[in-house]
Amino acid sequence: MSEQRVIQTRGLTRYFGQKCAVRDLNLDVPRGCVFAFLGRNGSGKTTTIRMLLGLLAPTRGTATVLGCDSRALTPEVRARIGYLTEEHQEYGWMSLREAADFQSAFYPRWNEKIFRGVIDHFGLKTRERIKDLSRGQRAGVCLALTLAPDPELLVLDDPALGLDPVARRSLVESMIYLTRRSDRTIFFSSHNLADVERVADYIAVLDYSVLRACCPLETFRTSVQEVRLRFSGALPALPKIPGLLQAFRTEHELRVTCVHYDSTTEQALRNLSPESMEKLPLGLEDAFISYLGERGEKSFILADAEVQS
Repeated sequence: MSEQRVIQTRGLTRYFGQKCAVRDLNLDVPRGCVFAFLGRNGSGKTTTIRMLLGLLAPTRGTATVLGCDSRALTPEVRARIGYLTEEHQEYGWMSLREAADFQSAFYPRWNEKIFRGVIDHFGLKTRERIKDLSRGQRAGVCLALTLAPDPELLVLDDPALGLDPVARRSLVESMIYLTRRSDRTIFFSSHNLADVERVADYIAVLDYSVLRACCPLETFRTSVQEVRLRFSGALPALPKIPGLLQAFRTEHELRVTCVHYDSTTEQALRNLSPESMEKLPLGLEDAFISYLGERGEKSFILADAEVQS
């Protein structure tokens, strides 16, 4: 993987009136990686993508894409970028062949083999009208039209949103198979963390307009640790634990999730004198939810309901 930065932002900020959508964003996306851009709804992901592509001007800060200022992307640079959004918008009255002929006129590197390979993967025929296709099939057409120009950078803004599992899997597999080359980079947002876990090399986590994490996927996943402590008697009060994200307690069990778990955190937990202490495997989805969720000690919802009944 090259150290050359395909996307770089410094202090990238965007306000809509008094509301800050993206605040002082610093990103470095290496060439040849799959980079997942994560966050809740309304966290600023789409706004960031639109600024990167020159579709929206930043309030302040800078962004470069393929070495070019995002506010002045040339037609030559734009031809090296593929962009796919969740809406999968196309001219419905066109056939797939007509759509391909129209699109290819704007891209000198159009690759007909890629176009046909993707539509074949989705079981489509070039004579079919786009308006007659299902949402998953339209997503396949849009992916084919996005990949056929052979882009160096593929930018995907939650393209699998709303698709059934089969269509989503086809979309992800096609995307990865056709672009997983050392000189190709994928920058994508997604709410499906199973897809992210399968394909991403790096992740960035945006939370209420602010970047909270940016690192290799495995670094993020291993930095968040859940520990189960069992006690024979009453559970002790929980002291200040370094890096505490969440803690849940039941009658004889305490589950603690921490970020940057290290020997100091472990010793603080051992000082509670548990009968047993066990580290639990944590997938990306659990780690992500713990990292962005409300922090502190909680009880399980059903436990509260039992107390009230």
